[in-house]
Amino acid sequence: MILSGRNRGKGLLLLIIIALFFSSPLFAVDQAKAAANAEFYTLWTLIPPVLAIALAFITKNVILSLFIGVFSGTFMLELQGNGIFSSLFFGFLNIIGKILGSLADPWNAGIILQCLTIGGLVALISKMGGAKAIAEALAKRAKSTVSAQLITWILGIFIFFDDYANSLIVGPIMRPVTDRLRISREKLAFIIDATAAPIAGIALVSTWIGYEVGLIKDAYNTIGVDANAYGIFVQTIPFRFYNILILAFIFFSAVMKKDFGSMLKAQVRAAKTGKILADHARPMISAESTGLEPDEKTVLNVWNAIIPILTLIFGAFAGFYYNGYVSIMGGDNAALKELLNSSPSSFVAIREAFGASDASVVIFQAALLACIVAMAMALVKRIMTIEETLNVWLQGVKSLVITGVILLLAWSLSGVIKELGTATYLVKVLQGNLPVAILPAVIFIMGAVISFATGTSYGTMGILMPLAIPLSFSLAGGDASQVIVSASAVLTGAIFGDHCSPISDTTILSSTGAACDHMHHTRTQITYAVVTAVVTVIFGYIPVGLGVPVWLVLPFGMAVIGAIIWFAGKNPENCEYVE
Repeated sequence: MILSGRNRGKGLLLLIIIALFFSSPLFAVDQAKAAANAEFYTLWTLIPPVLAIALAFITKNVILSLFIGVFSGTFMLELQGNGIFSSLFFGFLNIIGKILGSLADPWNAGIILQCLTIGGLVALISKMGGAKAIAEALAKRAKSTVSAQLITWILGIFIFFDDYANSLIVGPIMRPVTDRLRISREKLAFIIDATAAPIAGIALVSTWIGYEVGLIKDAYNTIGVDANAYGIFVQTIPFRFYNILILAFIFFSAVMKKDFGSMLKAQVRAAKTGKILADHARPMISAESTGLEPDEKTVLNVWNAIIPILTLIFGAFAGFYYNGYVSIMGGDNAALKELLNSSPSSFVAIREAFGASDASVVIFQAALLACIVAMAMALVKRIMTIEETLNVWLQGVKSLVITGVILLLAWSLSGVIKELGTATYLVKVLQGNLPVAILPAVIFIMGAVISFATGTSYGTMGILMPLAIPLSFSLAGGDASQVIVSASAVLTGAIFGDHCSPISDTTILSSTGAACDHMHHTRTQITYAVVTAVVTVIFGYIPVGLGVPVWLVLPFGMAVIGAIIWFAGKNPENCEYVE
């Protein structure tokens, strides 16, 4: 996704990513044409996403489901002006074009490269004994399922600056610990996923900031208000109920030692049988990742992992600033240029630089630097020869090839959905005249439906923000507080739908980081996500829409989450496992 110097796509998997939603040159679609297709196909525009999602649940084969979803969309696009057999032929050819176009997009290529490179980094750290050393060190503190889940939760919050980095760093670190304590891979994947986009979306400095603030600023300009967009963003944080409540959900579930739904079954299986994965699971990591245990002669040292990981983290921070600085200084915004020249180290300057940076490039650069540092350490410490380090790195890269394939198909489907005008149709169907009190709740639901169907939170934000702010401003008679709540509902609803969608990029990457079966992760997580979303609507957006202060609403919502877990949940260790 390419947005004014800040490429940062969010809904990769299966439907439309913002990279394609707005100005990706290869998938730039005439908006008038998309609108015309939405008028022509109407309800049928939903076929590609619905088919892909349904097949993913039925077949449990994400790649096949995505391919069929893309093919159904390209077939529909070719139907206008062609017969059925011609449409099948040209539709197949169009799939190839979509995949090539996805790979040629700089943002998409950067995402795939960063995934592969981080896979190589994880392999190096594992072979050097760093991952095992950290696992043993954490094991001393993580002596129970409670402490292990809380440590994973804290690490997820600590990697707040980017959701992709969060998914791919926390999982490999905590996997040995949670495996030893018989915590299911499904639960690990849930904790990773629920601390990725939800925390990155509300962090004061992150790779999301530029896009979210930019949308707010543009939407306020349409109603003739010259607002401090970042200030508005900060004011939305207390109203980002889903983000906050899902974080609270993880905490309460861990502390209370309780789960429910399909997650409970997975946890009981792990606790009673030691099977961290189901018998027929297809974990999102290839056989290439095996055989990376350190040699018996290797001295285990946590610094073999800490130094490369810190290189990645601080390299990313420095890269975000530098990349954003170069982007701003090469742009036309004189005020930002003056800010960076006069106060380059101020919080505002750092925030603006982060917002203008290209995360796909920066994280790839930081990961590559971390790989070089890890290789150098392996050579200096004589843990491996240069040939062995390269072979191990390549082995790690190959372990994430499957993730790259899935992402390419997801991006391709995104382009198809964009051309069909699926989002345009959904917005037209869902919008209407509404009482201002329930407007935030309805906006949240609209965002959830669109992002679940399209797999992209960024795309959903881009669609709804220009509609929600003018609509709420009009219905509320210019009430600034109602506009802020509506803006938060857009940002939060988009994250919820993306969070529980099987075609979302972060859902896929969380499955990868946890080495979990993707559909098992999706199925177990969706119950928790939906429960949190229901609480968000009933005990969050509806009360604040009616004028109840947020300082009462938010704690009460947390209490409701805790109560649901307490009364609906069970301790897996006290349950009997049934096949």
